Amino acid sequence: MDKKAAVDNVEVRLQALENRIYGDRGNKSSKPLKCAESLARIQAGLTNTANKRERVKILHKKIEDLMKYLDPQFTDHMAVPDSMKLEFILAEEDFLLSQAALLEQASNLQPLLESTYIRDVPEHTTKLQRLSQIHIKQQDQTDAQSLEVKKLFEEYNKMMFLLSKQFTQWDESLRKLEEAKGLRPVE
Repeated sequence: MDKKAAVDNVEVRLQALENRIYGDRGNKSSKPLKCAESLARIQAGLTNTANKRERVKILHKKIEDLMKYLDPQFTDHMAVPDSMKLEFILAEEDFLLSQAALLEQASNLQPLLESTYIRDVPEHTTKLQRLSQIHIKQQDQTDAQSLEVKKLFEEYNKMMFLLSKQFTQWDESLRKLEEAKGLRPVE
């Protein structure tokens, strides 16, 4: 049902469009008017008219000239004298010379770009990717190992602190016992 309603809607819209284009004339004639045929007749008439007129023929031949004259840069070309163009070039002389030197340097380096080393780059990228994956894995292992060593140093430092504290307590206890027995002089 939805498809039928959609088709009916399209037909109504098409009829409204034809009425807008043809007006009442389309409804008065008994045969339906076709846009494509009308456009083809109009095109043929314009072509025949253009072929019969010498001025139109000449105009068609000179379209390239017309396009050149209509180009905005053409007026700049006509308005700027050659001496001014020379001044523009001389003003940019340093820049142009530096660009020429860079271009010459690039052309001298061209054989390096065409060397076997550069051509073999795609072949080496897979190897480089494997090596970079190995490097990342080793970095992760190094980080894990560093954390483990840090934990061991912390444990070692705690143990040394506790042992030092214990030895200090034992030393204090031993000193007190020695003083009590008189073996050691009082400081």
